[in-house]
Amino acid sequence: MMAEQTMVAELPPTLSASELAEAQRAGAVTLVDVRTPAEFQSAHIPGSYNVPLDQLAEHRAEFGGVGSPLVLVCRSGMRARQAEQSLQEADIPRLHVLDGGVGAWEQAGLPLTRGLQAWSIERQVRAIAGGLVVVGTLGSVLLWPPLLYLAMFVGAGLLFAGVTDTCAMGLLLARLPWNRSAATCDVANVLTRLQAETSGRTRTAG
Repeated sequence: MMAEQTMVAELPPTLSASELAEAQRAGAVTLVDVRTPAEFQSAHIPGSYNVPLDQLAEHRAEFGGVGSPLVLVCRSGMRARQAEQSLQEADIPRLHVLDGGVGAWEQAGLPLTRGLQAWSIERQVRAIAGGLVVVGTLGSVLLWPPLLYLAMFVGAGLLFAGVTDTCAMGLLLARLPWNRSAATCDVANVLTRLQAETSGRTRTAG
């Protein structure tokens, strides 16, 4: 019990994959994966809960009933940081982010629970943005010069996403059917189970 309390007190805001694995083995943290249900089903860290970023804001208050520190997880870390900011605005304490996301966890050789494979949101954004730039550039040369503005618009959007660490296209894609059809995420039920588990863990520790 004392070792667990010491570990919780010493957890940095951003955890490496190895630090998270150690904290998880000690039962000191709860993992919340904010990717889409399809991404979560494709591959996720064992023991994590799926609360998609696009649904997190409307359920922020319910995180107040979660006892243990929350480690927010996504594919690369970008969406996890957005989730962290959203929960901080709701005064949810003890928030942490997995540095590098599931990608870093996988590179460290740590276990993943795998299912039906799906493209990550980041990969979908790169593919669609790249396609639009090609269409706009070639189309402006071969078909209609004003199509060049399409490529410029997409480029400006990517620049804005990089500067602000947000991605409007990613949030839009997360709402599309193919990112939801592979798995059903009942956020209210997930949070109820999460609260029950952390409450039981607190009683056992006490």
